[in-house]
Order: sequence, then structure tokens, then C-alpha cells
Amino acid sequence: MYEKVCSKKKWKLDIINISKSEAGGFKEVIFSVNGDNIYSYLKYESGVHRVQRIPKTETQGRVHTSAATVAVLPEAEDVDINIKESELRIDVFRAGGPGGQSVNTTDSAVRITHIPSGVVVSQQDEKSQHKNKAKALKILRSRVYEAEKRKKDQERSKNRRSQIGSGDRSERIRTYNFPQGRVTDHRINLTLHKLDEFLSGEIHEEMNQELRLKEQNLKLENLNS
Repeated sequence: MYEKVCSKKKWKLDIINISKSEAGGFKEVIFSVNGDNIYSYLKYESGVHRVQRIPKTETQGRVHTSAATVAVLPEAEDVDINIKESELRIDVFRAGGPGGQSVNTTDSAVRITHIPSGVVVSQQDEKSQHKNKAKALKILRSRVYEAEKRKKDQERSKNRRSQIGSGDRSERIRTYNFPQGRVTDHRINLTLHKLDEFLSGEIHEEMNQELRLKEQNLKLENLNS
């Protein structure tokens, strides 16, 4: 879905890392998006996305529910957060493949630990240690920035009802129901019976506009209360 939305908005999407699960799906996918006004649009995607479907292997026609967690992080610049070299522990190792086998003969994989926060990022997609380190630092900086921002937001504001996209990863925000062909955003109680169009990026803008409008209304209510 996001790839199609980015294509329609002429944003550049770059895959940084993909980790596959043993069941054959994806454990984690990390990608960056470059363009104009990206965070203000995609920030509403942070949270738990629930999927309701009937798998091909289901013989009784029962609906199965699964979920995926989405985190949207603004890319932190040097001016946003100060990470000192002395606060980092950098380990290098050989990139591993399926079953733990080594996929190259050099120590090109990189693991970076931000000691004060405990944030750890590993990167091994590239054959170059330098490129893996650059990618890992990019991810690390954004994750540390996110943690610091969340901490400050909690300290500054006890009233969270003015925030539609709080970024809480435990918050169920949307349900995609394939048997009924509908998508529901629980934050604004909006249901669209156009699941295929939504997943193809055709009407994603409609829901995003409703989310932005709701957030603006809540902020106005807080100012007047």
C-alpha cells in the first residue's frame, strides 16, 4: 500500500532492511521515504494495523485476525539530537544467511549500540562495512530521536486527546476486513467499503484528510476549553 501511495505522490521509497520470518512472511521491513511534506502525511500510520481475512488453508471459512505494527519516524538531523561518538559501541561481524551460514568472508556486518538509551541497530544488507555503518547510524539516530521526543512529549503534555497520531505502537488504529471489503479507522470511526481501492492507494488521501481534519478540530476544542 505505502509503495503505491508513494508512487502517486511522487515520493522516493528506498528499502533499507527486510527481515523474513520463519513462517514465510516478514518480521520487519524498514524503508525511507524522501519528498515533500512526508511526515505530516504518514505520521497517522503509526500504530497497530489489524487484518481480518480467510486464509486459503482455512477449510471452515473462519476469519483469522493478524496484526502489523507500523512506526513512522522523522529522519533525525544532527541538529535534532546530539549523539557523541563516545556513546556508541560499534561491533563488526560476518553477515549471516539462512541457518546461520556466513554469506561473505569479511566482517562487513555492523551492530551499533547507543549506550545511554540501550538502542541497538544491526545492518548487514550491503557488502561494504562502510555502507552498513552509514545505514545503521541513520536508523539509530531516528530511533533515539523518537525515544527522546516521546519522553519530552509526555513531560510537556498530560492531555493526549489533541493528538490523533500519537505514535503509540500498542494502539490499534485501523482494521482491514477482506471478507467484507472494508477498511475502518478506529480513531475517527470512519469506515470505507473500498478496501481494494484503499490498498492500491486510490482513496488513501480521503482517509488522511479526515484524520487531519479531526486533529485540527481537537486542537481548536482544547484552545477554547
